[in-house]
Formats: sequence, C-alpha cells, structure tokens
Amino acid sequence: MAAFEPVLTRNFAVENSQSLKVYEGRGGYQAAKKALTTMSPDELVQLVKDSELRGRGGAGFPTGLKWSFLPKDRAETFMCVNGDESEPATFNNRYLLERDPHQMIEGIIISCFATRASTAYLYNRFEYIAATRVMERAIAEARAAGYLGKNIFGSGFDLEIYVHRGAGAYICGEETGLIESLEGKRGWPRIKPPFPAVEGAFRKPTVVNNIETLCCVPHIVERGADWFKSIGTPKSYGPKLYTISGHVNKQVCVELPLGVTTRQLIEEHAGGVWKGRKAKAAVPGGISMGLLSADELDVPLDFEEIRKTGCLGLGTAAVTVIDDQTPIMDVLYNTCRFFAHESCGQCTPCREGTTWFYKTMKRIKAGGGRLEDLDVMEQLAKNLGITPGTTICGLADGAAWPIKNAMTKFRPELEEYIRSHQQADKKPTALQEAIFRGVSPSLFDSSLPEPSEPLPGPTAPGHNPRVSPGT
Repeated sequence: MAAFEPVLTRNFAVENSQSLKVYEGRGGYQAAKKALTTMSPDELVQLVKDSELRGRGGAGFPTGLKWSFLPKDRAETFMCVNGDESEPATFNNRYLLERDPHQMIEGIIISCFATRASTAYLYNRFEYIAATRVMERAIAEARAAGYLGKNIFGSGFDLEIYVHRGAGAYICGEETGLIESLEGKRGWPRIKPPFPAVEGAFRKPTVVNNIETLCCVPHIVERGADWFKSIGTPKSYGPKLYTISGHVNKQVCVELPLGVTTRQLIEEHAGGVWKGRKAKAAVPGGISMGLLSADELDVPLDFEEIRKTGCLGLGTAAVTVIDDQTPIMDVLYNTCRFFAHESCGQCTPCREGTTWFYKTMKRIKAGGGRLEDLDVMEQLAKNLGITPGTTICGLADGAAWPIKNAMTKFRPELEEYIRSHQQADKKPTALQEAIFRGVSPSLFDSSLPEPSEPLPGPTAPGHNPRVSPGT
C-alpha cells in the first residue's frame, strides 16, 4: 500500500506555517477562489454530499446533509465554528489552529459561501489563549489581503469572521449550548426542535461545524469527491487527526486515513506502552465514547466498526492508553468526577445521576464499597439518557457509556477491587444497608437486624425508604 501523504497537516513542518505568505506560496486560497468564482452554493453543497464528509467533532453526522437542512427562503444565516475542544485528552483542533490557521479560514470561506452565511463565529475553548491569538492575527492578514470583507474574489460575496472565547465549560461543546454561550447567556443546551439549522444563533438559521471538518472542505474542492473517498474505509472517508496520550512513550497528534487501529497508533506512532508494560484498555475517542479492552485494540477506529465493540462511537479520535497496572476503578473514578463537575445541571437525570456516580465511586475508593454497588451503577448507566426526552443533550449518555463498558468488560476486576479495598470501619450500618436494599425501616427502631435476604433488585438513586410502594 502506498504511503499516506498528509493532507490537513501538510504545512505543519514548514517554517512559519501560520503566515499568509507561506500559505499562499503552497497553493492557499486557490480552492476558495475556485469555489466562489466557478461554482454555485448548491453545487458546493452537492460536492460535499458526494464526498460523504462526516463531522469530525464527535457524532460523525454527514456535513453536506447538515448544510442542506437550512431553509431555502432564509434571509440571513450564521456559521458557528466549534472550537470548544473540551473532551479530555483531545488536542487535534488546537494543532490545526496554531499551526495552519489559514487552512481553516479558507474552509470557513467556502463553507459560508455554500450555506449563504455572511457572518462566521469561531468559538474557541477558553484555555486556548495561544491558538486564539494566532487565529486573530491570521484573520487580520486574510482581511487585509481581501480574502475577508466585501466582494471576495469579485464574486459579490461578503464575509466576516469573529473569534469568541468561551468560559471553560465542557457543555458548550454541544452545539446549542455553544450558541447560548455565544449570545452571552449561560451555556445550557436548548430543547430541540427547533434545530439550529432553523433557529440557531440570535434566532437565525445557523450551521455549526467542527474545525477539522471545515479544514477538509478546501481539499475536497481542490481534488474532488472521488479523491476524498479514496482515503479511509467504507462510510468513513478521508483523513483524520488522531491524538494519542496516556500511558505511552510519546504523546502525539498524527494524521492518518480513517480506519487505523489503536494498536497501530500505540506501536507505530506513540513508541509503545510506557515502562515496558502492556495495554489493559484504551479510550477510543474521548472518555464519553467508552472503553476498549486489550482484545479490541485491532478494531478499526472509524465511524462504523468502533460501534461494534460497544463503544458509543469514534468521538474526537482522542486515544488514551491505560496500562496493565492501572486499576479500571481509578479510571472510572476520574471519569465520574469529571462528568459530575461538567454537567450543567439543567436536566434532573443527568444532574443527579452524574453526582450519584461520583459519590458512589468516592465511597468505593474510601473502602466503603459493596459488590451491590456495581449492580446499581450498571442499572443506572443503562437507563441514564437513553429514554428520548429525559435529557436535552447527550452528556448523560457520555457519562454512562464508560460505566456500561467497564461493567461488561472489566467486571471481575472491579469486584476484586471492592473486596481488596473494603475497610472494617467503613462497613455500612444496618440502617444504611436497609435503605440500600429498598427496605422501609422504621426510623424509631434502632435495633434493625442485619439483612440476610438477597438483594431483591437494584435501588434507584433518590429512592425514598419512607415512602411505601403505591403511596
């Protein structure tokens, strides 16, 4: 097989790759000129549809189809570029922003022309201070050169790009939470419908796309849909930036065709597992996607195959490697703590469920765990967020998925952890045990017997032992 030639990162090794002069010298903005002067917006939308480009931000939704949802009779359209890269261990968008900002600007120009948007907002993660400065400088260069502003390439198309920094909230990676934050409000996701394509930023039709997604667009315009589909695997076409971190010898961001395996990333690009150890598990695309076991490291990391392992999806393609000496319980503890902190609190199942997960994990870590805790956590994980209408966004699903995977793939290890870490002084009282088992104890009786019957069924978080069934 021929060696893969970088596409999105082809300018990274060039000195001063952030500058307009270097970008123009390597063919920059020629795709934008071609799109604006020789193609119509509808032709561009169809081209992106034909390429089967899928969103690189997490869900993998077809980009051209997303653009086609915009109302035909709209008077004004906005483009929101999602740079709120807050999924743990994800840093591919930051590389694109810092090292080749004009590539993204060109992608925005073409995408805005295709969607008839005259204003684009780049919503950057709060912590990306350097990336924001690089982007602002690049936007100023592009405006001075006539690539932004009025009548771009003499086409009659006008466009302005504005950079907006968030406040560090994970939830603002969700497109409607991002829009709320952009408008100066609390970053709470909106109830859908209406979807952003109908009513988004400032109540106008809005397209929200990920940075890496838009960076693919100039190359599709330049080389065509067939070229794009020659890279990757069926239904998962094109190049992809993978980030590899965790227990590896070299933490890197690499561009490869979609469909590379976790084992290839570890051995060929990350220098192997650190300290000569073996991989016990890996996160395939951000912790909200779940966990791969050691037996699943040869599964292709694309939009289709990864789901067959029980993971939620490819996500951001941020691979985190976990070595064979790290307890999975520690991984779950950090995961639950993260989601409990980042839940916006708007929806009761997510707010209470993520908090309950974290409190349970905290108790287990302190030596007060029970084997029954795993049953209750598994039941909650199966119910959290999967019933349509119970939560507004997908954070609840993301919080539950690592728990689901861990219970399925690492249950014996989790049980052994609880047994080996139990402490006598942390043993639950009779009252606590009765409440956990769903018994309705009398609060005036302090001489409750130790429960001896098997657990009748996992007790739901928030169960009130004072309320009898049927009341």
